Amino acid sequence: MSDTDAAAGAAGSAVASPRASDAALARAVREESGRIVAALTASLHSLDLAEEAVAEAVEEALREWRGRGIPPNPGAWLTQAARHNALDRIRREKRYREKLATIAETPPATHADDADERLPLLFGCCHPALSPDAQLALTLRAVCGLTTAQIAGATLSTPTTVGQRISRAKRKIGEAGIPIRIPEPEDRAARLDIVLSVVSVMYSEAHLAAGRDAAADRDLADDALWLAGVVAAALPREAEAHGLRALLLFHRARENARAVDGELVLLGDQDRTRWDAALLADARRTLARAALLRRPGRWQLHAAIAACHADAATSAETDWLQVLTLYDMLLRFDGSPVVRLNRAVALAEVEGPQAALAEVDDLQAALADYRLWHAVRAHLLRGLGRDAEATDADLRALELTANAAERRLIEARIAR
Repeated sequence: MSDTDAAAGAAGSAVASPRASDAALARAVREESGRIVAALTASLHSLDLAEEAVAEAVEEALREWRGRGIPPNPGAWLTQAARHNALDRIRREKRYREKLATIAETPPATHADDADERLPLLFGCCHPALSPDAQLALTLRAVCGLTTAQIAGATLSTPTTVGQRISRAKRKIGEAGIPIRIPEPEDRAARLDIVLSVVSVMYSEAHLAAGRDAAADRDLADDALWLAGVVAAALPREAEAHGLRALLLFHRARENARAVDGELVLLGDQDRTRWDAALLADARRTLARAALLRRPGRWQLHAAIAACHADAATSAETDWLQVLTLYDMLLRFDGSPVVRLNRAVALAEVEGPQAALAEVDDLQAALADYRLWHAVRAHLLRGLGRDAEATDADLRALELTANAAERRLIEARIAR
């Protein structure tokens, strides 16, 4: 980025401490990187080049903002820097000459176009030519701006594996000329599920930061909820898009009761008067709208399970038989180990811990490194009076848990 551009971007800002500038940069990257990558990809038809240009802009911002201060509009600063970097690369490499004129004449992205830019990029990253693991990793990186480490934690993978998946996916997009656009209805269903999975993981990641207390990263959670709304509004006849939005609304409605004074409060112990009634009403309306389309799917069933919990005035009044029935229906659409683990929790409420423990133990090979498998197993073992084994399971869950609030919750259970 030129000195002139940097000076213009920094005009009127006071010099901030490194800590303040780094915090501002982190916020801008989270809020703006997906939009900028999407806009540049649409102009350049190269996701790889767009991502590299944005990454360079972030590095420049880290240096510039510490010395010159935080610009009045960090997103615009990053956009201009990324566009400049992209032009620089094209000039340097003496290729894509026809694209040089295109990007030079294209104005920076504005927030009014955010939905149109992010949605095609979401679907482009979820092209069937890419493996499901690569689709998820690439979308979380390019669209949502998550780091490799965050993606690894959210997808139960290693950073090295995630990095390799992203590199291969970007190479495949370039070599195969994969289009960055919303697919036609006949090709949409399979890719829509991956898109919705990405938004769901993004929302979950807002609650799992290593070393953090129980409070969610509200900006990231709000961005995920916003993206769910974008997809549902753009595809109003897709029942599953409304199902995911309903699910996230149910979760968001419980946020004030889930995190109290930095501590994590489990669903059964939450003060339900703190749940957001307006968000719950919106969630129910959205789920009803999905049901009217008469195309059931896993996200609608997840939302229906959340609705069962929301409908109970107290934890003791939860209709666990209905929850278990919904999980049995969900297994037809999603037989993943995590869904089976959640079903076992409902089974324990209906048939007791012994039946549930047998189901959980069957998942050991798939979930041995998953903290919640050990935590659920500890709960069931304790219910059977096998306290020593329960403590061992909790200790293993503690080893696998990075979030500070979750760690304190497990430590308190061990101490008791």
